[in-house]
Amino acid sequence: MSSPPATLSLAGNTVGTFVPAVRHRLKQMSTELRSYFGVPFCLRDGNSGEVLLTGEGQSFGDDSILATICAGLCQEGMPTIVAEEHGCAILAIPLKDGSQDLLAAAAFRLSTSDAAPPAFNKIGQLLGCSAKEAQHWFYAQSEWTIAALQRMAHLAAEKMAADVEIGRLTEEIDKVSDSLSSTYEEISLLYGLTQNLRISSTDSQLGDLALNWLLEVIPCRGLSILYQVPGDKDRTHGGGFEHSLLTAGECPADAKMLSHIVRQFSLNEKRAAFVANQRITERGDWPFPEIRQIIAVPLVEGENIFGWLFAINHTEEKGFGTVEASLLSSVGTILGIHSGNIELYRRQSEFVTSVVRALTSAIDAKDPYTCGHSDRVARLSVRLAQQMGMDTETLNLLYMAGLLHDVGKIGIDDSVLRKPGRLTDEEYEHIKLHPELGCNILSGLKQLEDVLPVVLHHHEQWDGKGYPHKLAGESIPVLARVTAVADAYDAMTSDRPYRKGMPQERVAQIFREGSGTQWDPQVIKAFFEAHDDIQTIMQEERAGTDFDVIGWIKSMQES
Repeated sequence: MSSPPATLSLAGNTVGTFVPAVRHRLKQMSTELRSYFGVPFCLRDGNSGEVLLTGEGQSFGDDSILATICAGLCQEGMPTIVAEEHGCAILAIPLKDGSQDLLAAAAFRLSTSDAAPPAFNKIGQLLGCSAKEAQHWFYAQSEWTIAALQRMAHLAAEKMAADVEIGRLTEEIDKVSDSLSSTYEEISLLYGLTQNLRISSTDSQLGDLALNWLLEVIPCRGLSILYQVPGDKDRTHGGGFEHSLLTAGECPADAKMLSHIVRQFSLNEKRAAFVANQRITERGDWPFPEIRQIIAVPLVEGENIFGWLFAINHTEEKGFGTVEASLLSSVGTILGIHSGNIELYRRQSEFVTSVVRALTSAIDAKDPYTCGHSDRVARLSVRLAQQMGMDTETLNLLYMAGLLHDVGKIGIDDSVLRKPGRLTDEEYEHIKLHPELGCNILSGLKQLEDVLPVVLHHHEQWDGKGYPHKLAGESIPVLARVTAVADAYDAMTSDRPYRKGMPQERVAQIFREGSGTQWDPQVIKAFFEAHDDIQTIMQEERAGTDFDVIGWIKSMQES
């Protein structure tokens, strides 16, 4: 018997006609949303409500109602449940594609607390289909809670907005590159800086490089970069930048002096290049006689000023002119964009950790009997990997993978997941789907693609009798082999409502007997070598998820 359809038939929606590039972008956004939520989305013009791209035929009841509230939803800018029926809800997410407002909408099956089936005729009215079609649709969907939908919608909207911002910054970098100076020295300098615009570089790394190159091009005795917190104009005072000052050459000005100049001439408010030659520096009110000529240009990106770049004292005691100021301004723009990229990268990292925390919370909420299991497995896995000599980058990856190894249980029926007794063969086969379900849930997030092998293969066995793909030996990804031992240990030793955790002696016996058959012998060896630390991890219940892996390892070893 064939499976029921997962989407609904289109009910008279019109779709706008666009140039291929715009349609491609809309399809990209629709595909990205589907990767997060697992369902197709319909995209509308945020102002007119016109359907721009249908989500494989998604149509919701009276189509004109959703169209009329598009502008208000986009103006409010918050993901919203726009319609709800027992067992079903329609989620709308305001998005931006450049200057265009968009509204993405999709229908979701809601988890219900009672055993009675929902009223499919009412769901049909909400979805614009018959009761029978609504029933087919309902049983083909994964369950969501309102809270989980709202959390994921906020995270998805923030991530997609960050992607748009990255695109805008990339365009700005291109514009800066197009306007480079025509002289050979200036082109070499600016080209060299753009080639070093790497996220892995810190502000100071690129800043030091820029200062030393500029010293060969600008006729000045010294150069400085004074960094400041973006958006905080009051931070440039009183020597507060002693640890945020870079210099090259003979620079007579310290952070306190440069901060005074920024404040005295209101440079943060003016946001433009400032040039002071003898006409200004020889006046009686000039505060620093050792500075005879100076150029100051902002390190700016968008609305943010990340600091100021200074050239101080002309080598020939001449005045600085527009040529020097123009080159410094170009360098300042590049450094500002670089600082903006670093800030965006930091926010992207925060987004990834937020997604992981949200998914971990969803797992714990789905199966309260194993609350804390994911965090314990993650920490146990890290300790085992450390014992095996893996590097810091791998430990951080393994911690993330451990937190998410059971994310597929979100798609497992509650009645099976929370069953207090022995599972039937059919129920066991159902629960064995969770590695592949978890892989599907995470597969659309590029930042988490490295954790997929652990999520998919942590139930494989060394002898090839595991699941889902019956991999054997070293064909199983090594991080999945590590996680398998940590997962088994926590499962065997943790108390459940229907049984007490096993004593350590029995667990040790099972691991010895299963070494080389169920588990990788090297991981089992690491387990016994790190047994004392593993006991410490099991006894420590943490209030929240801590992504400072190296920090808590050191703390555990020092205690």
